Parts: sequence; C-alpha cells; structure tokens
Amino acid sequence: MFRFLIALLFTFGLAQATVAQTAETETPPASDERASTGGATTLEDILARQRGEKVDNTYRSENTGQGNVEGFLGQFGPSGVSSDSDIYRALRFGSADVTVSSRGPADSVLIQDGGMWWWEFRTGPLREYGTYIIAGMLGIIVLFFLIRGKIRIDGEKTGRTVTRFNGFERFGHWLFAGSFLILGVTGLLTLYGRDFLMPIFGKEGFATIAQSCKWLHNNLAWAFMLGLIIVTVNWIAHNIPNRTDLKWLAAGGGLFTKGSHPPAKKFNAGQKVIFWACILLGASISLSGLSLLFPFELPMFAKTFSVANATGIPQFLGLNLPVQMSPQEEMQYAQIWHVMVAYAFIAIIIAHIYLGSVGMEGAFDAMGTGEVEEQWAREHHSLWLEEVQEKEAGKAAASPAE
Repeated sequence: MFRFLIALLFTFGLAQATVAQTAETETPPASDERASTGGATTLEDILARQRGEKVDNTYRSENTGQGNVEGFLGQFGPSGVSSDSDIYRALRFGSADVTVSSRGPADSVLIQDGGMWWWEFRTGPLREYGTYIIAGMLGIIVLFFLIRGKIRIDGEKTGRTVTRFNGFERFGHWLFAGSFLILGVTGLLTLYGRDFLMPIFGKEGFATIAQSCKWLHNNLAWAFMLGLIIVTVNWIAHNIPNRTDLKWLAAGGGLFTKGSHPPAKKFNAGQKVIFWACILLGASISLSGLSLLFPFELPMFAKTFSVANATGIPQFLGLNLPVQMSPQEEMQYAQIWHVMVAYAFIAIIIAHIYLGSVGMEGAFDAMGTGEVEEQWAREHHSLWLEEVQEKEAGKAAASPAE
C-alpha cells in the first residue's frame, strides 16, 4: 500500500511538470502579446523596428506610470511607483508632472523628440553643404587670381587723390564689416568647434572658448545691426540700378580683360549686387538673430510659412510647410535659417574682401584713408569722377577771387 501511494504521488508530480512545461513553451496569441509582457516592449516590436516598420507607441505614451500603481507591480514592474524608464517615457511624451520655478514656453519640456531632425540636419547636410559653399568660393578666388592676377592701374598715376568716402561712411562700413567678421568667426567656431577644437584644447578648454564665442556673438550682434542701418542710409541712393549697370555687366566689369574699363558711377553693378545682398541677407540674419536672442518671444516661421502656403508656390514645389509650431520648433527653424544665411553671407564677403584688398590695386585706399588715386577713379568709376570734378569746378567758380 505504501509503495502504491509513492508511485501515485510520483506520477501526479510528473504530470504537473509536463503541463507546466507545455504552457511555458506555447506561444501566446498575437492579441495577448502585450499582456504577456506586462505591457512592456515585445519581441515583435523590436523586430519591427529592425525591419524599419512603424511601431505603434501608444502602449508607451498611454502608460507613463502617473496615478497607476498597480500597473507597475507585476513581473516586469518596479518595486515602487515608477522606474527610471517610466519617468523617461513620461518626459518624452510630455505627460510627466514636472514642477518648475517659472512658467515659460519651454520650462516644462525636458525632452523633445521633434528636435532630432534639427540636430541631424544641423550636424549633417547643413554643415556639409555649407562647407562646400565656403570652400567653393575660396577655390574660385584662387583660380581667378592664378588666371587674371592682381588688377592693377593701367594708366599713369597722377599723384592727385580724390575723396571717395568721408569719415562717417567709413565708420559705418568698418562697424558693419568688423562686427560681421567676428560674428562669422565665432559662429563657425561654435558650429565646428566640438569636432576640431575639443581634441586640441580638451573639454574644459573648448567650454571656455565656446562660452567666449557665445558672449561675443550675442553682444556684437547689436554693432552689426547698427552698422547695417548706417550703411543702408549712407548708400542706398547710390545703389539704385540704372542702364549704365547693363553696360558694365556686358563688359564683365573689365575684371577679365586687361585695359577694359566700362563706365560706372559711384558704385558699379558688381558693387550694387554686393550691396543689396548685404542689405537683404543682413536684415534676414538680424531678424533670425533677434529671435534667437529673445527665445520664444519673436516667432517668425509659422506666420511666414502660412503666407507662403497661401501663394501656392510651396505646394507646386512639393513642399509641405508647417503652420502650427511649438516654441521649440520655432527656435529650431530660426537657428537653421540663421546658419544658412550666414554661409551665403560669408561666401559673398570673402569675394568682396579679396577684390577690395589684394585683388585690386588702389581699392583698399577707398576705405582705408577715404582718398583714391585719380587715375584709379578714372578707370573704375569714370562717371562718378566727372561728377566730382564738375562740383569742384562749380565751387571754384562760385567762390570769390582772392
């Protein structure tokens, strides 16, 4: 009898183990996969992401652990109310109860998934193509110098000078140009510094450099905008296009042919192109800069995109410009636009610096001392020289004889 009881108990225990093992090896139905993991990520979720398929994340965004203690006490749950991953998930989907000392537009936003496109574009295509633009302009200038050489004064110098720019004009130019150069350098160091300066100076050294660049960039922006206003007021009347500019353009400005000197007034067609580029790009980069200086207070892009969409042009080009943006998205668009304009601006100014210094004999004197050689003025701005000489002759005739 005793042996029979032992055999019966052994047989019953073996049957239970077999049933339990069978239950563990069975694959739960597809509808119960989420329940089988206690609401956590399933194997199918992981495989779907690896295949590049879109995964429904509502099981995460709707299960952040706020006010649901029992949901976290299962096999996959923490011993307390929520785990680090649950808190991260709540922050990511904007459902966390974040306590802050102030209530600005972005004070309670600690993680923004939408910012990844900005980061990837800023560190990827934006820097890549921006580098091509600057390097391409430098390459063009080197090629031009090798082919054309320095543009020299062809005629015999007279030894007489003509006042081209007065003191206030030169002040506005150098305020605008000098501040832009510093802004350009500090901006490029901020954009490329992590890759090129950190290996040289280390993290602490780069942090000091980056902080200094930020301070200079933010504060010199006001000098740049003031210089932009002065330059505009001083020269806008002299940069209105006219028929003379067509003749200058037809002759290539004489830049590619020795001895060719097409007529021009105070500013030739090439200088007018640079002037209007500086004004338009300067105004645009100032507006985006102000938006960055005063975060979330000067949104521009949602309204701009709304106006653009009303024209139908973006749709024709296959673009879908968003008209509803969060404050963070406004800042991201402002920063991207700021850098894009800066790249174009830097490329134009590089060409201007070359022609205004080593590229053309006598050109730097115009902004250096304000006085230019009379023969230089006759070759590059003959119509303007005639106007100046006529005024001087008129003044001499009107003044009483001594």
